[in-house]
Amino acid sequence: MALASAWSVALFGVDGLTVEIEADVGSGMPGVQLLGLPDAALHEAKDRVRAAVRNSGEQWPQQRVTLGLSPATLPKGGSGYDLALAAAVLAAAGLAPRGLLGCTALIGELALDGRVRPVRGVLPGLLAARKAGLRQAVVPVATLAEAALVDGITVFGVAHLRELVGWLRGEPGRLTEPAFDPLPPEAPPQGDLADVLGQPEARWALEVAAAGGHHLLLVGPPGTGKTMLAQRMIGLLPALSPQESLEVTAIHSVAGLLSARTPLITTPPFVAPHHSISGAALLGGGAGLARPGAVSRAHRGVLFLDEACEFGPRRLEALRTALEEGEVRLARRDGVTCYPARFQLVLATNPCPCAPPREVDCCCPPNTRRRYFSRLSGPLLDRVDLRVRMRPVTAMTTAEAGSAEPSAQVRQRVLRARERAALRWADHGWRTNAEVPGPALRKEFALPRPVTALLDRGLDSGAVTGRGADRCLRVAWTLSDLADQERPDADHVAAALEFRERRSA
Repeated sequence: MALASAWSVALFGVDGLTVEIEADVGSGMPGVQLLGLPDAALHEAKDRVRAAVRNSGEQWPQQRVTLGLSPATLPKGGSGYDLALAAAVLAAAGLAPRGLLGCTALIGELALDGRVRPVRGVLPGLLAARKAGLRQAVVPVATLAEAALVDGITVFGVAHLRELVGWLRGEPGRLTEPAFDPLPPEAPPQGDLADVLGQPEARWALEVAAAGGHHLLLVGPPGTGKTMLAQRMIGLLPALSPQESLEVTAIHSVAGLLSARTPLITTPPFVAPHHSISGAALLGGGAGLARPGAVSRAHRGVLFLDEACEFGPRRLEALRTALEEGEVRLARRDGVTCYPARFQLVLATNPCPCAPPREVDCCCPPNTRRRYFSRLSGPLLDRVDLRVRMRPVTAMTTAEAGSAEPSAQVRQRVLRARERAALRWADHGWRTNAEVPGPALRKEFALPRPVTALLDRGLDSGAVTGRGADRCLRVAWTLSDLADQERPDADHVAAALEFRERRSA
């Protein structure tokens, strides 16, 4: 009887857990038994691995092979265990040395001819392997750029099972090493604010939203620049920090959206799903363990919902928890998965179904207009800090083309405001004004009563909810940061309250 083991990684959301793969080659009728709660894709690995070993010029044991994946009580799925399964079997059969397997994580799917195919989640998998104390990893060549982002662990790329076997036997030059800088240059933002005609209120709201991390609603007829403004928010936001880059890249790795040419995401993502998207695609879903949805792919960036009223109440209401908590928890058959989802929401909608260029030409009855806009419920709108009504485009607006402020100039003010906020909240772990909890705004950083008098009257009259008051205070702090003031004054609070009153007709 011969026994050998190798290491691979299981993924649960963006978290990884090392999995020990044991192979036992013993007496009995030839066959393969796979233990450890495998799913259908992993259960088929028995045949994939056996064919890959034979077609790589190696001998598959003509005995009973038992493969165990530990922890045994942990559900496991996917095809990323193939490489480790093959190595464990060959080592147990005495066809490959075991020395390197004890400190190496093996990740990759095998084709029937022995080629190693890429899999999702290499980055979070290697972060888990490093945390578990493994010193090196072998991954598919196509994901080597992604793997090279993890410091503290030596990574190699493999294109064929023969290369891995040769490396285990000590043959030099069998595996590929990273030969490039894994940190790509920052991609230039697409579009410029100077392209947007007019809309001074909307431009100012976009600047405030970018400076404080606030959510934004744009209401207006088609062709007034709602989509253009939303797309240009990315050009106002600061680049992601190294930690944020790894967070965002790990999510896109699990979703299978990383590019080999630019493995590290350094700019805030911009995700704009179509209004026909399903609830599972928006929030995350799938059989077994859920995969990240659009809200998680927009983590640390912007989620833009164009034609927001067409999304439907159920999908829009599902966003409320993510907006408050910055994460989504998805319960599926194999367990509960948690994905980060701290994004800035930008909503854009027409004021009515007919949406003429001029509001006076609207042919919708009042009840129709009210019913259409009521698809954005009160609880959802209560979580949107800034609401702006777009101006109609006129000949005078067109004549002003080229005179608008460019994104680079606005971005400088946004970065200065963010620096002030980050310095102020540094001791508490908050980075933007939008992250500050309400109790801190009302107690530790409470403003004088004369400053908040207007907001207090709104609370007394029922015009503003408690949540809305907290959000007004956050916007007021952002306005004071943009004005280079230490604390908000009464004008800032009044301006923040006015932003919440700008709604549809």
